[in-house]
Parts: sequence; C-alpha cells; structure tokens
Amino acid sequence: MFSPTQNLKIHIALGSTDMRKSIDGLSILVSETLNLDPFSGHMFVFCNRKQNILKILYWDRNGFCLWHKRLEKDCFQWPKSKNEILTIGAKELSWLMDGLSIHQEKAHKPLKYSAVF
Repeated sequence: MFSPTQNLKIHIALGSTDMRKSIDGLSILVSETLNLDPFSGHMFVFCNRKQNILKILYWDRNGFCLWHKRLEKDCFQWPKSKNEILTIGAKELSWLMDGLSIHQEKAHKPLKYSAVF
C-alpha cells in the first residue's frame, strides 16, 4: 500500500515530464536536473503534459520503487510555478492525487505548542 508519512519530504518536479521514462531515466532526472539525491528516501513526483499521469519515484532501503497513477477521466491540478521543484507534505500529495489543488485555503493549519514550565 502506498502511504507517505508526515515527516517524508515530497519533491514535485514542476512542468511536464516524458512519461516514457522509468526508474533509470527518472533517477537521472532527479540527480542531474533537480540536483537532488534519488537515494535519499524522499519521494519525487512527476506529471505528464496532459496532466493525467503521475509517477512517484523513491528509494526504499534496497531498491527503487515507482508508483504510477493514470486518470481515465479528468486531470490532476498540477501546480504552476516558475520554480523547477516544489517541496510539499503528505497531506498536499494526498490532495493532489485526489484531484484537488495543493493550496487548500480552508484546510486546518497545523498547531504547534511548546511546553511552559
């Protein structure tokens, strides 16, 4: 089962990616174009031009995993930005895979408390 944890870094490669690329091609893209470490254990998310296919590449202890989702109808709300890469959390990835924008204005913001002694 594919289930990202809260502490995991998820990097979105903005723009479109050739979905003919598999593990080798995507890991080279991560290291050479995005200047990130494909062996870090972080997730790297790619989308095609039609925005109906997502691929997620990540290193899992002793090998690469490639998760692929193709929508039969509709498209993903892929973020538009002038940056090459965007780092999001597990909640935003879940929204993206559900067809929602990663910027949910009405979502509850995380609360952080500090102990007072």
